[in-house]
Amino acid sequence: MLESKRKAIIFIVLSILLAVTAGFLVLKKVQALNTNLGTSVKIFVADKEIASRSLITPDNVKTEEIPKKFLRDYHVTNVDDLVNKVSVVPLSAGDMITKNILKQASSVVDENNRIITLMQNERVYFDEQLEALDRVDIIVSHRFNDKEETTVFMKDVKVARVAKNKDKEFKGVQLEVSLEKAPELIHMQNYADSLRIIKANVGKQEKSEVGESEKAEETKAEPQPEKKEEPKQETQPKQEDSKSEKPAKPEEKPKQE
Repeated sequence: MLESKRKAIIFIVLSILLAVTAGFLVLKKVQALNTNLGTSVKIFVADKEIASRSLITPDNVKTEEIPKKFLRDYHVTNVDDLVNKVSVVPLSAGDMITKNILKQASSVVDENNRIITLMQNERVYFDEQLEALDRVDIIVSHRFNDKEETTVFMKDVKVARVAKNKDKEFKGVQLEVSLEKAPELIHMQNYADSLRIIKANVGKQEKSEVGESEKAEETKAEPQPEKKEEPKQETQPKQEDSKSEKPAKPEEKPKQE
């Protein structure tokens, strides 16, 4: 009886341990499933019809919740991903907005202009960091027929956008030029010895201030000659009076005789 009881107790303990272990594993699995399925994230969908190539605005999008398990990299969860973006395909109300159908909206206002990208490299130099809507001049140095030349290639070109890396360091610009000038700029970018980009929208106030100061000096200098001429006119009659008084003395002498 003692051996049979001992064996029964051992089997009961082992079964309890196995049941506890199985229950613990099942509980963990259920918690993992609840975590993936129960936690929801918000994604952006179209709230109304969005035409192709039209700018996406807060009025024509909304958010919907989906389980975190079904979240993918192409889903849009951050509103910053929709800023200044257009959809390359038309969307209906309720359609999911994904990153692969979004494209950066063009900043070109004139339909006859084009965007040309200039990245900083061994042949393209920037004298200072630029910002969008700045104006720049392009100076080109090249050798033609064994003759080195440096000329101003383009003036007052608009900076449409600025390119930066992940560390937000300045890397280049996108310039808005006319369709006629675009091939010339691309040709110089490919074959010129060097391109230097110089910020152009500076110095206008300084020139105006210099012009005003020069005008002020001229106005001050004008009345000075008039003041100097006045005393000269006063001295001349004094000399004539002195000369006229001298011959009167010899006339008095013969009267006394």
